[in-house]
Parts: sequence; structure tokens; C-alpha cells
Amino acid sequence: MQEIIQLKVSLTHSKPLIWRQILVTKDTTFFELHHIIQIVMGWDNYHMFEFDLEGYRIGEVDEDEKSNGYGSDQLLDSTIIKLSDVITQQKDIINYLYDFGDGWRHQIKVEKFHDIDNTLIYPTCIDGQMNCPPEDCGGIGSFYHCIDVLKDKTHPDYKEIAQWFSKKYDIEKFDKEKVNRKLKGLDKYIRKWISGE
Repeated sequence: MQEIIQLKVSLTHSKPLIWRQILVTKDTTFFELHHIIQIVMGWDNYHMFEFDLEGYRIGEVDEDEKSNGYGSDQLLDSTIIKLSDVITQQKDIINYLYDFGDGWRHQIKVEKFHDIDNTLIYPTCIDGQMNCPPEDCGGIGSFYHCIDVLKDKTHPDYKEIAQWFSKKYDIEKFDKEKVNRKLKGLDKYIRKWISGE
């Protein structure tokens, strides 16, 4: 039985495309998937998130919302809904929004289903390209404006933007091995995030 789902997570409107290819188990909750995406894309998990699949919204809900019934405009609890509850076939598309202010939109495409490979630890990142934008840089349009400014030290905004971006920031850098080391500590990462440490 094919228990592994191969997903391609792409940052919408990035060019060249910023993307990651990951393998996750079918019983992964959307809450766990959020944290997996945070790690593989390189986000810092500072902001709220929401998934959308064919009108069904999945995210963080408070206790009052948990008591309500399902519906097309209902926010479903990401800690309960699993990928296997909504993914039915290859080429299914899930939309993921991170940071409602900057509006980082991602498309998650179901690429394949696999049997479990006992030589792998799940989740795992199998490929990717380009570095994720820094947090709070204003969204995709602002990000590319910042990249253009950083290429021109004579630009009036250069000094301010250079302070915002890390000196080590490289738009083309993607370190799959580093990502997979972080993914091995996913449970600890989630526990730490929940406890607020």
C-alpha cells in the first residue's frame, strides 16, 4: 500500500521558481505539514497560516470554532485533518498561505504516491531550488524590489535594506542536507513551538 505522498511546494509568483519537493506520510496532519513547510522553505514560523483545498479552509482554530460544524467557509482544525482525509489523487492542488500580512502564497501539488522506503526517514526533502525570502520583507513584490536594490550600492535605499537582509543571504542558495537535518528533529521543533520556548 502506498503510504507516502510526494509533494512539490512552490512559492507563488517567484521567478525563478522557489520550490521544494518533499516526501511525507499520508497520516501527516496539516498542522504538521505547516511545520514541515516552514523548515523546508526556510521560514521562521512567526505568523499564522491557512491551507485551502477546493474551498475547504484548514488552519489553527480556537476552542469556539472547534465546536462548529463543517462547511465550505468553515475553518477546519489543522491538528485533526490529515492529508489522507483530503488528498485523493495525483495532481491534487492545495494552496498554502503563510503570513496574512505579507501574503506568502504557496502551491502544493500532489506529484506521486510511493511505498515506504525503510532506508528513508519521513518527512524528507528530496529536491529544491532557490532560497526563501526573509521574513517580514513585505511580500513577493517587495522582496524582488529589495533584491534589485541590493545589486546597486548607490541606490538610496541600499543601506536600510542591506541591514534588513542578512549579509549571508544568497537568493540562489538551497541546502538540502541542512533542511533534512532539521526535519529529523520535527517532533522536537513542534513541541518547542507549541510551548512557546
